[in-house]
Parts: sequence; C-alpha cells; structure tokens
Amino acid sequence: QVQLVESGGGLVQAGGSLRLSCAASGRTFSSMGWFRQAPGKEREFVAALTWSGRATYSTNSFKGRFTISGDNAKNTVYLQMNSLKPEDTAVYYCAADFKHGATPPTSVDQYDYWGQGTQVTVSS
Repeated sequence: QVQLVESGGGLVQAGGSLRLSCAASGRTFSSMGWFRQAPGKEREFVAALTWSGRATYSTNSFKGRFTISGDNAKNTVYLQMNSLKPEDTAVYYCAADFKHGATPPTSVDQYDYWGQGTQVTVSS
C-alpha cells in the first residue's frame, strides 16, 4: 500500500525553525514535494525534488528560508524551515508523483499521492 507519512510539525516561535519529514512506502517515486494550506486558502506549492537528477525547485517566496532535501535510500524527503513567520502557519502536506521525472512538478493535480498533513503553527 502506498503511504506518505509526514512528521515534524508543531508550535514554534516566530524566527524559529522546524524540519518536516515525509517517509514514503509502497513504491518509489519520480518526484516528491511539499505543499501547504492555511485556513480559507488554496493549497500552495512550497518545494519539490526529483529523485532521478536530484533537482530541486522552490518559488522565490520560499528561497532563503525553506530548503527541500531527500534521502533516496530511505525514500524520505525533508523540508527545513528557518526564519518562520506567523503567516507560515498552515497544514503542510507531502506529495509524491511517479509520472514526471525530469523536472519537479509544482501543481497539485500533478501529484499522485498525498500524506495526511502535519500542522505547523508559528506564534507571534
């Protein structure tokens, strides 16, 4: 059974850091990524990587604060989040794709599997 399990969320003070983990099982994937969703907002792309070329991608709004990395042997990806802000508060979801490989996809509908999400709350 394909399963993605996120962990590492929690409550952190503004300016602090968290590292999220996503452990995948059941199969290997072409790409894995992180999205987040705050109440009343659409699910937002954060970062992604492709296992084949170990390429990573993130939008400018997250570069310098959030970094994605992976351990292919463990089929696990991480999201290191630094300099956290209250507006980073959201449920963070791990996603996995097996149809794309050259470039990490950035759209929700491009991913095949999703984790249950982990809550990140940044206090003021």
